[in-house]
Amino acid sequence: MPSLNTQILIAALLGLLLGTGLGALGDASLTKEYMLFGTGIVGNLFVDLLKMVMIPLIFTSIVVGVANLQAHHQAQRVWKYTLVFFVSTMALAMVLALVVSNIVKPGAGLHLAMFADAMHNFEAKQLTPADFFAQFLRSLFQNPFAALAQGNVLPVVTFALFLGVALVMGGARYQHILKLLQEFLELIMRIVGWIMKLAPLGIFALLTTLIATQNLELLSTVGGFIVLVFATTLFHAVVVLPLILYLFTKKSPLWFWRGAREALVTAFATSSSSATVPVTLRCVEDNLRVRKNIAGFVVPLGATINMDGTALYEAAAALFVANLVGIELTLAQQLIVFCTAMVASMGAPGVPSAGMVTMVMVLQSVGLPAEAIAILLPIDRLLDTIRTAVNVQGDMIGSVVVDSLVNNNMAEDESVTDSSSENIR
Repeated sequence: MPSLNTQILIAALLGLLLGTGLGALGDASLTKEYMLFGTGIVGNLFVDLLKMVMIPLIFTSIVVGVANLQAHHQAQRVWKYTLVFFVSTMALAMVLALVVSNIVKPGAGLHLAMFADAMHNFEAKQLTPADFFAQFLRSLFQNPFAALAQGNVLPVVTFALFLGVALVMGGARYQHILKLLQEFLELIMRIVGWIMKLAPLGIFALLTTLIATQNLELLSTVGGFIVLVFATTLFHAVVVLPLILYLFTKKSPLWFWRGAREALVTAFATSSSSATVPVTLRCVEDNLRVRKNIAGFVVPLGATINMDGTALYEAAAALFVANLVGIELTLAQQLIVFCTAMVASMGAPGVPSAGMVTMVMVLQSVGLPAEAIAILLPIDRLLDTIRTAVNVQGDMIGSVVVDSLVNNNMAEDESVTDSSSENIR
């Protein structure tokens, strides 16, 4: 029997083929209607199962990861390396998007009047940078029980970080709580293993539904922008991130893709980096051999704030809208887009089309019409697949790089300690 990795890949290809076939049948086809009803149920069931374990897994993995890192005096290093990696790769993604968009000028041949109907029926939620920042800060600190119950990832991550540090500060007194959480984490990972047996079927259903429900006429109208986003995102995924991986770890991209395939295909199908966390952790720990403490810290945090694909998309979309309305953004305005997209993508929830929530703020930051987001909504679900996969890829490569850097530093510290001991003798 083929491995789960191979089953997922075959299921994804079959889903794309069946979706294309169903899309060609037309909206009046009963066959298409019945098939999409079935694939909708199966796909939603798979995503709901992942979401069921997502919050308990994120909470326990961060608490246990932080507590163990603190106990081994590695927390400070892991923090620094993780945040520097996240900010650097997101910045590279946005620079790539802005450079290519300035060269290609997507949307330059189109006119806003072509999308008048879509914009007329859409009301954008106005959100200034100050409002967004205040809302983001408020979302960090909430009642942890309410956050756990409602599935709000950001306050769960914040509370888990505090709890992990408190467990270490408490010393031996709280060791039984830490041990209980470690055992609970192992139980959750066992359940994840069961859910992954359904992954081929779930991914097949999700991709069939996605491809079959696309509006081909609209896709052809804004095809240039879609190609631009796909091309730049793939370049970041195939060249930039693997190059960083190789420079810091000497690991080959093929080694990474073999180990990461399950998580990348799941992210592509679900368009949710948060829902993919159970699969991502499983791949990072089992296939890429990252230590559990580091993976348990970097992956859930990355699913919350590390959004390479989203940042790239928001930067490209801002220039696309600017070309549509006939406004040429100056270098200063593009720097504003850069900074706003960075903050906005960090605050975007890891759910399908989350980038649309913060896209309004990016447009407003340089005086572009927020209503133009209506043009992007119909194509967003398709574009969300590739950018979510890149978001998850960034988290996984970040885990491997941070693990390698911490290992190298530990080896250096040990060599310094050994040489000091010899000098004393």
